[in-house]
Amino acid sequence: MSDEDASVTQPHAASDGTGQDGTGQDRTSQNRTGQEVVGAEGGLPDRFDNPGLPPHRSRTTDRDPKAAKRAERLVAALFGLSILGTLTALVGYVVVRFPENVPENMDAYLGQVGLSTRVLGIGLAVALLGIGVGAVHWAKTLMPDTEQVELRHPLRSSDEDRAAALSVLAEGGAESGLGRRPLIRNSLIGAMALFPLPLVTFLGDLGPLPERSLRTTFWKKGMRMVRDPEGGAVKAADLSLGSVVHVMPEDVDEAPDKLAERAKAAVLLIRLDPAALAEQTVPGAYQGIVAVSKICTHMGCPVALYEQRTHHLFCPCHQSTFDVTENFKVIFGPAKRPLPQLPITVDDQGYLVARSGFDQPVGPSFWERG
Repeated sequence: MSDEDASVTQPHAASDGTGQDGTGQDRTSQNRTGQEVVGAEGGLPDRFDNPGLPPHRSRTTDRDPKAAKRAERLVAALFGLSILGTLTALVGYVVVRFPENVPENMDAYLGQVGLSTRVLGIGLAVALLGIGVGAVHWAKTLMPDTEQVELRHPLRSSDEDRAAALSVLAEGGAESGLGRRPLIRNSLIGAMALFPLPLVTFLGDLGPLPERSLRTTFWKKGMRMVRDPEGGAVKAADLSLGSVVHVMPEDVDEAPDKLAERAKAAVLLIRLDPAALAEQTVPGAYQGIVAVSKICTHMGCPVALYEQRTHHLFCPCHQSTFDVTENFKVIFGPAKRPLPQLPITVDDQGYLVARSGFDQPVGPSFWERG
């Protein structure tokens, strides 16, 4: 045991209140920092003094009215910068326009999309940054920075204490400067009032409600299937056992909204042994050929990974697995409903055609509520 430990643990006689024991020996000992402390039994100190809060250091703005005025103007300038950013976003939203006939003007469309994104992003970033930096600078330079300690009590305070608390809150509101610094107050109100306007305005870009557009696709009765992307109608006789072909409806590229229609109408053709198909799958098939939507019913990813040995379709995004022979039911993963099957047949020339459209909405399950 070290000398220091011995000095702490060695028992002492009763103290007479003078820092000495009954034998007149000094009861002081050293702590780990080498400072002497007067201890009770065992050499431990009787009490510790509350060090209190550190001394308050005045800021330049506390001592110099001119510095406070400069800080006030800087805060107002930052709030003004926020207003400018908000107006920039609004003007950019209105001024930057997009060309019509997007497929024929794709380069111009993408250029305008990039310009719009930059203008809106920079405008909103400056608007939010101005408010944030202005508020921080205001708090750091002009609001009171003294530390206060208040003991908390578990029971309800007296009416006098509650009144005093309200008085302190009112005093804090006065000290914040909102009342006596109208430049900061008015610029902050302007920045905060204008900042939400772009967000409200941008709601117009959400477009009209989908109504029933998510429930239907471009597929119609008698519409031929063409290979995607190379084109060319598909004959049933051309598909061998195990064949997998990506198809689109004929003339889909002539639709007004070609990209949206192609996205909803993507179909996978698979040829299996008719004997392998379950009873509920047969009505929509033709001689073992089945047509199924490629859009996963979980999150809309393309389902196009077919395992011929097990007759399973896999979604590469979240591993939802569908059984082709069992009406495309879900056998694994987060998807909650089967892939929609497109009923098919052949026309008088032997080409595969749709007998009707899908009998249920394609894609993620939330589309059903569109």
